[in-house]
Amino acid sequence: MKNLLKEWKINIKEVPGEKLIKLKEEERELLATSTKCWDTPAGVEEAYGIYFKDVDGNVLMDWTNGMVVILGHNHKKWKEAIINQLNKFVYFNGPDFVYEVQKEAAKILVEITPGKWKKKVFFSNSGTEANEAALKIARIYDKRNIVVGFTGAFHGRTLGSLSLTASKIQHRKNYSAYINNSYSVPYPYCYRCWYNMTYPSCDLYCIKIIDRYLNQVIPYEDVAAFIFEPVQGEGGYIIPPKESFKELKNIANKYGIKLIADEVQTGFGKSGYMFASEYFGIEPDIITLAKAIGNGLPIGATVFPAYMDFKEPGMHSNTFGGNPLSTTSLIQTYNIIKEENLLQRVKKLGEYFKEKLLELQDSVKSIGDVRVLGMLIGIEFVKDRKTKEPAKELRDYILKRAYEKGLLLLSCGVSTIRITTSYIITESEIDEGIRILKEAILEAEQKFL
Repeated sequence: MKNLLKEWKINIKEVPGEKLIKLKEEERELLATSTKCWDTPAGVEEAYGIYFKDVDGNVLMDWTNGMVVILGHNHKKWKEAIINQLNKFVYFNGPDFVYEVQKEAAKILVEITPGKWKKKVFFSNSGTEANEAALKIARIYDKRNIVVGFTGAFHGRTLGSLSLTASKIQHRKNYSAYINNSYSVPYPYCYRCWYNMTYPSCDLYCIKIIDRYLNQVIPYEDVAAFIFEPVQGEGGYIIPPKESFKELKNIANKYGIKLIADEVQTGFGKSGYMFASEYFGIEPDIITLAKAIGNGLPIGATVFPAYMDFKEPGMHSNTFGGNPLSTTSLIQTYNIIKEENLLQRVKKLGEYFKEKLLELQDSVKSIGDVRVLGMLIGIEFVKDRKTKEPAKELRDYILKRAYEKGLLLLSCGVSTIRITTSYIITESEIDEGIRILKEAILEAEQKFL
């Protein structure tokens, strides 16, 4: 907490208060239907560290950070760098012109991403744009047109990346203009195995069977790439067995298929490694990034081998990619991760979270599975641990009650709560959050079980 302007703690009067209720209804009238959390609307007025104050003066603990603000809200050194750049110049169109911070940000990504080959970077503004660029690069390179993804995946909502998104049916319903020749195969989700097998006796059947797909269903000669999330985010914070993607890489190498790692939710230290691909021991051909690399400012990046570069100018571009504020944010976020030894901190915090969440699981009835890799944390709720029937209503009630008690959380999957809080959280703050979470779970169990 040393970089905060002031010390904050949970302080609840009434959540939501009168001002927030009014604000919520005004937004509902004005903004398009999207993914708004109407039961836990936040109503942020200002924020510091892992806390925010709402429009009614309530102070809540933020265990979401929007999956983005890894350094905590209002980090002093980070903000100083942004203000310094703001005072120099706010915008120049990076795809068209040259300036230092864009080059420096690209240099960092080229140097720190897995793989020692010569690389290039395409900057954009979001994860879905980063994935769109990756799909173009992979398909154009050797004129193969098929891309294979995984069930439960989330790669974005623009039509190219949506073609490989397979997390929730509403993401795809009523849209039809997908990329032709995109396929999804079962993801290694051991708690709910598609093949009703058990790890490790399954011998990674869900990955190894892909070889058969490529010889019976999907012609391997036409497959440009596999695209995967090392840890599925929107799908439920699902952490596969550690050797899963080494096996996938073996299959890719066998057939000359490129490997695209979508690290939009996992990159920049969230796993306790700079990139989750490192935890799984692989070097993907292409890596896509967003969210945490900007610590709150919009930025996406596609890092790929230089030999796969677009063949002529104009094949791909955008307006705001590589803009000076966002690239400055990337540079300073990376510098702070190094200076404050945050990767090691994330590993230790992840271990502490896991210990406390397993204790919580033992003390309640509805937690079916706890999944933790650094600060990538999923708690899956079920009606019955034997049947594993998802408990969506119970999960949603827990989110609402925790929020009313001062803890903001996010959902994912069918019945999972995700915890993606900032790297600066302390063990005592973890304890306080889990105390609130337990209260909310017990109330939900009394109501629904």
